[in-house]
Amino acid sequence: MEKNNNPQEIKVELSPEVAAGQYSNRAFISHGAGEFFFDFISLTPNMPHAKVLSRIVMTPENAKNLLFALRDNVQRYEQTFGEIKPTRPVNPPTGNGGIPNPFEA
Repeated sequence: MEKNNNPQEIKVELSPEVAAGQYSNRAFISHGAGEFFFDFISLTPNMPHAKVLSRIVMTPENAKNLLFALRDNVQRYEQTFGEIKPTRPVNPPTGNGGIPNPFEA
């Protein structure tokens, strides 16, 4: 019998359809009192419309965990491959205390 020494270990199943992934070059992020919404789209040049390819809804706590995990992964990526330079300027924060969002159009 195999003993699980890590009670926090989670086995994750990844189907071939999900493993193929979705390409997204834009994300719109919004929030309400109890959740954050992440809408991922692929915007094609000279096309007036784009459909949401995927919407992810998270609790505020999980959204903050995602923020930290993304920051850590970007730092590790840059240590390995060099600095990521934005291709367009990051929007300045608005007067409401918002964080600049380079994915927001």
